[in-house]
Amino acid sequence: MGPVEFIVLAFPEEQLRVPAVEAVTGLRKAGVVRLIDGLVATKTASGEVLAAEFDEFAELHGLLTGRDAARLIGPEDVQEAADLLERGSCALLLLVEHVWAQDAAIAVRAAGGHIAGSVRIPPDRVPADPQAGAA
Repeated sequence: MGPVEFIVLAFPEEQLRVPAVEAVTGLRKAGVVRLIDGLVATKTASGEVLAAEFDEFAELHGLLTGRDAARLIGPEDVQEAADLLERGSCALLLLVEHVWAQDAAIAVRAAGGHIAGSVRIPPDRVPADPQAGAA
């Protein structure tokens, strides 16, 4: 298994943006990531936090099926994600395996190693052109 990550993709309204959902489903279909679990969290204008299964949305219906799916995102994860949201917004909560890194993880384990840590660097901390920052 490759590295697994919990990702919160926030949207400025209480409804999902279909092009963004299609991009996520495209990554899954391409085999870049394996979707292990997912929910939709909403923080209403009044501050109420709601969670919904993917099957409640036409654009997400059937995305979490088969042997790959596991119900691992719990209420505490929903609340933690909701703390990141503005009132009147929503988010896709995704638990994904980075399949693209699976071969490297297998090789590291075969050599007696393990993935000891991982840090996600926010996109705003990395220049769009990494060579522009090099001196």
